[in-house]
Amino acid sequence: MMNEFIVTATRSMRDYASRVVGHLTKFASFAPLADTINGVEILQTDRFADGETEVEVNTSIRGKDVILFTSCARNEAGIGVNEAKIELYHAVDALKRSQAKRIFVFEPFVSCSRSDRTARRSSVGLWVHFKILTSLGTKHIVTYQLHSDKSKSMLDPANCAIDDVPAMTLLEKYLCDIYIKDIEGLEKIVRPHWAFCAVDAGGEKLARGFANGFGSPLVVAHKQRDYSKVNTIESINILSAEPIEGKVLWIVDDMVDTAGSVTSLIQALAPFKPAEVNIIAVHAIFSPPAAERLNRLSEEGLLHRIIVTDTVYCPHSIPEKVLNLEVVSSTELSAKILRTIITNNPMGKLLRVFDAETYLKSPNLFNQ
Repeated sequence: MMNEFIVTATRSMRDYASRVVGHLTKFASFAPLADTINGVEILQTDRFADGETEVEVNTSIRGKDVILFTSCARNEAGIGVNEAKIELYHAVDALKRSQAKRIFVFEPFVSCSRSDRTARRSSVGLWVHFKILTSLGTKHIVTYQLHSDKSKSMLDPANCAIDDVPAMTLLEKYLCDIYIKDIEGLEKIVRPHWAFCAVDAGGEKLARGFANGFGSPLVVAHKQRDYSKVNTIESINILSAEPIEGKVLWIVDDMVDTAGSVTSLIQALAPFKPAEVNIIAVHAIFSPPAAERLNRLSEEGLLHRIIVTDTVYCPHSIPEKVLNLEVVSSTELSAKILRTIITNNPMGKLLRVFDAETYLKSPNLFNQ
């Protein structure tokens, strides 16, 4: 059974939402599938002279499920973090007041996800974000690769459900499709010559998923931070059960922000003489001076390639600013997620653990 629904977006993700809709129409005939109706935007955002915001719903959505795409990180509209958040909250309020049946907020990257620690005298940005969304009437939040598993416990499932989809599967498939190609490549190149590296102890789970999925060794960087300062590292110790020399290393992380962590790690790995070092991450935040740091590593021959997804907007200028950058689209996966929501079907196929050997033998397995 299919729910009656509308897909729309805040200004920050209208193009992304349109591309998701394009993929969604390939699966079945769904309507209305657009963030416009008869050429009129479903959500209209206005700003008063004093800077205040108001969002208006331009069509009847009474009794319909509404899927709202949004981003508060770097976005296609060039809107800042705080303005994007305020617009999101106003949009949810407007949708609720228009008597939407259920509101689904699809936020591919939750920009405040790192503000999740409660054991210190500071605000907890992620809790504030979730609290506002649920209190305004959001019934379901969908996102990719939250910074920590514990973040999901901030939501009461009786009030609002959350799906934290592991977008690492997108990157694992990309490695298979572009760099491995077949079982022979997996057995003769990847397993004897590749290794996956965690940026710190907290990221070991992500890197271990890659190592297990491809049957390759795991390298862990034990990072000592200075918590009195933001994005500051005191020392790094490299832990590996096998020699690193001559290996192709893939540094796995959920995000690259200022690139301070990966820069320190790559410099710490250099004396071990790996054949090459690459970065693979879901969220490409790239706050300054990330581009300068990454390009310097590339120019020095310490960094070969960077693979990310488009959960954070990556305009055409980004690959020009960041050398050897490859961007993997997440819109088709987003469409598959929407299909499960709209048709009330399980999402288990999209959440299962990736195995490279199984995928290479049957590439369509993860395309369901």
